[in-house]
Amino acid sequence: MRTITKTIEVNGVEFKNRLVMPPMATSKTVDGVVTQELLDYYDEKSKGGYFALIISEHSYVNHQGKADAGQVSASRDSDVEGLRKIVDVIHKNGSKVIAQINHAGAAAPYSVTGMPCISASAVSNVGLLKRNDAVPEEMTQEQIDQIISDFAMAARRVKEAGFDGVEIHSAHGYLLNQFYSPLVNKRNDAYTGSTLEGRLRIHHEIIDAVRKEVGEDYIVALRLGGCDYMEGGSTIQDSVEASKLFEEWGVNLLDISGGMGGFILPGHNEPGYFSEMTEAIKKQVSIPVILTGGITDIKDADRLLENNKADLIGVGRAVFKDSKWAEKNFAEIG
Repeated sequence: MRTITKTIEVNGVEFKNRLVMPPMATSKTVDGVVTQELLDYYDEKSKGGYFALIISEHSYVNHQGKADAGQVSASRDSDVEGLRKIVDVIHKNGSKVIAQINHAGAAAPYSVTGMPCISASAVSNVGLLKRNDAVPEEMTQEQIDQIISDFAMAARRVKEAGFDGVEIHSAHGYLLNQFYSPLVNKRNDAYTGSTLEGRLRIHHEIIDAVRKEVGEDYIVALRLGGCDYMEGGSTIQDSVEASKLFEEWGVNLLDISGGMGGFILPGHNEPGYFSEMTEAIKKQVSIPVILTGGITDIKDADRLLENNKADLIGVGRAVFKDSKWAEKNFAEIG
């Protein structure tokens, strides 16, 4: 049996294989409300149930953290109804589904939110996901406390909607990644950018608050932009140490990607280009690790699993282009 077809259990939930469709923004909502167009998209992508897990596109936890005009909302109790429709479509087709929740921080444009952008520090966002030229306001303790609560409330709504788990987004230059990256976090308080502990403090507080809302028997995943691949930025060693702490704090699943450089790695397009990082993390944690990036052939996915680079493999852009990708690739390996 190929590794890609083997089952794996995550906090009591069995995934029927090792293939994941990662979150990919579609901008198909109206004011954050799920539309039929979005439901049709998830129906098409999940048809046949070839993916063990689909992680739905990032949903904003409050209006100030909205990254895009068409982004999905998990910020209001009224959003539960639409979110439940996403779950129903994907479950009907035979896949598990986790909702990713997010705050864009300095990457939230004024043109979208009508509000000033905020971040760990008053430092312009760097990297590939810079959405505007505004210098963000450094967050106060009161604002931090509010966002911790907003993540927890969004997680509660996600569970109420029937998702199999929730994923906290700390990658690709969004707010939690801005706290994690020393390129952006210049704080000198308890959330200081000068220590890994300080850079991860808000993560710890959000994980605790989310867990209190969803309970111990619910999947809590975290997407970490583990390495900035820029001078003075976060490192692969940081990602290893952070992952060990996340496991200690109760995270059940790690979804690893890039940091301020986004979801690509300049100069690299080989299958699993973040595998140096995921392999290092996998050696140090006992919870499953997802690797995504550059994987367009299921044989490469299987090889990366066989070589212990990760526990699950995400295939994004290939599926975005071809909704039959998983069906065709599984047929090839028999």
